[in-house]
Amino acid sequence: MSSPDVPTRGPARPGPYVISGILLLAAIVVPLFVPAYSIDKPRLYGIPYFYWYQMAWIPVTAALVGISYWLVTREDRRRRESVRGEAGAGEEQ
Repeated sequence: MSSPDVPTRGPARPGPYVISGILLLAAIVVPLFVPAYSIDKPRLYGIPYFYWYQMAWIPVTAALVGISYWLVTREDRRRRESVRGEAGAGEEQ
């Protein structure tokens, strides 16, 4: 049974979380700035710019969320392994 004093994760580095936050913020804020795309032309296969710009943000947002997820899970994995490495070194002695 584990003791409540034993940490399950090592110290966090802020970098991956800050980058993830910026990517997610961009995915939310940029499509909300309507004056940037509230125009009719250029058209793509007869579809006004207003619509295809919004549709283009769907895969872009999916990619940004995927990158954010990858960064955060990689950082979490690093934090867990740092604690396992310390516990393993202490048990060998």
